[in-house]
Amino acid sequence: MLINSRILQAPLTGVQRYLNEVLNAWPGALPQAIAPPAYASRGFKAHAWEQAVLPLRARGQLLWSPVHSGPLLYGRQVVTVHDVVPLDHPEWLNPTFARWYRFMLPRLIRNARHVIAISEFTRQRIVATTGVSESNISVIANGVGAGFKLVSSAEQIWMREQLNLADRPYVLSVGSKEPRKNLVRLFKAWHRALPHLPDDLHLVVAGAPGDARVFADHDLETLPARVITLDRVDDEWMPALYSASVFFVYLSLYEGFGLPPLEAMACATPVLVSEIDVMNEVVGDAAVKVSPFDVDAISAGLRQMANDSDLRQGLRDLALVQSGAFCWVKTAEQTRQLLRRFE
Repeated sequence: MLINSRILQAPLTGVQRYLNEVLNAWPGALPQAIAPPAYASRGFKAHAWEQAVLPLRARGQLLWSPVHSGPLLYGRQVVTVHDVVPLDHPEWLNPTFARWYRFMLPRLIRNARHVIAISEFTRQRIVATTGVSESNISVIANGVGAGFKLVSSAEQIWMREQLNLADRPYVLSVGSKEPRKNLVRLFKAWHRALPHLPDDLHLVVAGAPGDARVFADHDLETLPARVITLDRVDDEWMPALYSASVFFVYLSLYEGFGLPPLEAMACATPVLVSEIDVMNEVVGDAAVKVSPFDVDAISAGLRQMANDSDLRQGLRDLALVQSGAFCWVKTAEQTRQLLRRFE
């Protein structure tokens, strides 16, 4: 068995984290990983290597392509699909990227020996957009790393110093700055909620820069009061960043899974999330949910979470139980068992 590890040469995002976590938790000896040479690690050359060279290197062995990209004409392949955003919402993506994935992804899925979906929601979207039978798709959920837990006050203070966050309470939102993360509505809701929030409460938004269209109708120079923006935060600081927050807010319009809310919950942080199918599946009843399309509903959720300490404490208790059901060791073991069925 071989692993298509091309994605590990790209900048770190959620899918790279997924593969790294699964490989780190893999039980026993790891399968051989195959990646392109450095000169073909990005862009067109990387796709060309994947389509033309990788099948020759695989030589008929079972190939696991773990991040919804792989050689179209290689049938002895299991593909993990994290979402079908290019098929459901191509308008959120770079046009060239969207065109390629709208062509490639359905064909890859239909030709694969089997498909792994990271949530039941993603499985249903695969069925709806490609026509593949549900029986050819297995759901193996993401996990939460063991490092995500409530950390000490000393670690929280150290994190604040490293990230230049003053000693003040904050609400946290994490995610790349792209359209589906719904930051414009979050900012509008925060502005409406401000008169009803504690005077010293701030909103911290952390995430790598994304498509500029996310702020097409919003001037970043005139953010609402008490909003702090950070670029992507290193993984080593994330448990402390979650732990120190009053609560966590995640209002994405669309996710294949939605890992940040679970990571926050594992750090005993109460969570406010979008009322979308995949969030109902992942966080269960351990979070407050609001319509991500309704600014007034989001504002009401922010006010409720900020002002009701009993609610937050109850959510902390539920969060630890819910997040405890997800771990990368389980993900890795289930993945290995499934792949062995097709060797």
